[in-house]
Amino acid sequence: MWRRAATAALSLGAGAGAVSIATSEDPAATFKVCAHLPPRLLRDSVTAATIAFDYKWSLWGLEPGTPVWQSAKHHAHLRSANRLQELCFRNGGIYIKLGQHIAQLEYVVPEEYVQTMRESMLKRCPVSSYEQVRGVFTKDLGESPETVFAEFDPAPFASASLAQVHVARTHDGQKVAVKVQHDHLTNTGVVDIATVDLLVNALHYIFPTFDYRWLVDEVRESAPKIAGSIYAPKVYWNLSTSRILTMEFMDAKEVTDVSGIKSIGVHPVDVSNLVSKAFAEMIFKHGFVHCDPHAANMMVRPMPQDSRKLFGWKRPQLVLLDHGLYKELDYNTRISYASLWKALVFADAKAIKENSAKLGAGEDLHALFAGVLTMRPWKRVIDPSPDHLVLGKNTDYSELQNYASLYFTEISELLRRLPRVILLMLKTNDCLRAVSHALVGGSSLESFMIIGRVSSEAVLDAKRMNRRSFLDGLKIWLEEALLEARFFTLKLMLCVMQLRKLLPG
Repeated sequence: MWRRAATAALSLGAGAGAVSIATSEDPAATFKVCAHLPPRLLRDSVTAATIAFDYKWSLWGLEPGTPVWQSAKHHAHLRSANRLQELCFRNGGIYIKLGQHIAQLEYVVPEEYVQTMRESMLKRCPVSSYEQVRGVFTKDLGESPETVFAEFDPAPFASASLAQVHVARTHDGQKVAVKVQHDHLTNTGVVDIATVDLLVNALHYIFPTFDYRWLVDEVRESAPKIAGSIYAPKVYWNLSTSRILTMEFMDAKEVTDVSGIKSIGVHPVDVSNLVSKAFAEMIFKHGFVHCDPHAANMMVRPMPQDSRKLFGWKRPQLVLLDHGLYKELDYNTRISYASLWKALVFADAKAIKENSAKLGAGEDLHALFAGVLTMRPWKRVIDPSPDHLVLGKNTDYSELQNYASLYFTEISELLRRLPRVILLMLKTNDCLRAVSHALVGGSSLESFMIIGRVSSEAVLDAKRMNRRSFLDGLKIWLEEALLEARFFTLKLMLCVMQLRKLLPG
């Protein structure tokens, strides 16, 4: 009976594939999709089943919370993370993007997964052959790269999960960067998202506490689509298509290249502050946010045509790349999120609870939400000391790791509750934290002062818009005066802390 069912299913699948190919506008591409689906689905299924069995078997009969259980779970996490890593590399494309997402979700997914993905996914990306690149050009522009450009370097300058970058020169002599989508993504992207969606839902069915279905939505959002101190490279639209993006070549340093940034006369602390201010303005004031700010998508150069220096350092300009993943926050979400961060900076427990509930975390998980946002335990979040949120070089992360492990089920529930736009803000927050750590060895008090000021200004702007009487205006003025006094006090404390660091002993 099973053999007959399998034969019938295989015949049905083959027949459906044949019909799809015959009726498709692009039979060759459809054939590739049908050819890719079975082996990829098989690999996915075997990996998911192996991971599920490993957890069941390794933790069978062990008392949760005991040292033996903790050790068994740690090793199961490591084995499973390595299996998932291998699957991502074998499948490539969207799977690499999935691995990169996991690498940024520090203290949201188990630490073993984060470290395994971070050590590999952000560095080892697929590279398309030059013949594949020529194929994309021929199909999209009708000509080869050598014809479209006066010069075109066949070796990619950089490669990412979804595309790679080549250096070229236009016929009028402009040096440009040409981003070409990996050809295989067109054939496998939709299939990959569908299979990942299926497997994550299957794992959630087997393990109800494992609910990472929201992660599939994030990957789907990242799938191929096409101020003075902030700069976006010029795009050459006449040399671009949905799979080829030709833009101005940027002679700048990667945002986490500390030695390179110093070599061009820019101070890493100034870069860290600029990144904090840029994204605080985007999130709290404009509500239109670049949601993929990892190191490869941000570069730094001295401010062009600017001779001013601060203590011998040039003013930095932040160059933002890869504008394929933006998210817009509606008015209520933006103000509630700004109010939450203002409360976090000023250790206002009541406002933290109130605005966490407004954003969907619920009153019961507000402390956990605050911990995920700040990477600080609740007792530190509500500590009135000015540096209560600061993560320094010597910060002990073991407490947070234990916290994340102990409350894994609650964290999964929190992520299930939060709207997708806030999940993207969490990812953005994690990316920015990683950049700050590379630049200044952690998060600085200055960066939190910037976040506190910009979020507070956004809240005050909202109150000004809604004021209805002279008394309302007076209250807003008094609140603003009090706010300035608090920031003045914080600045004094910051100066004192910096002086103490300079003193011997």
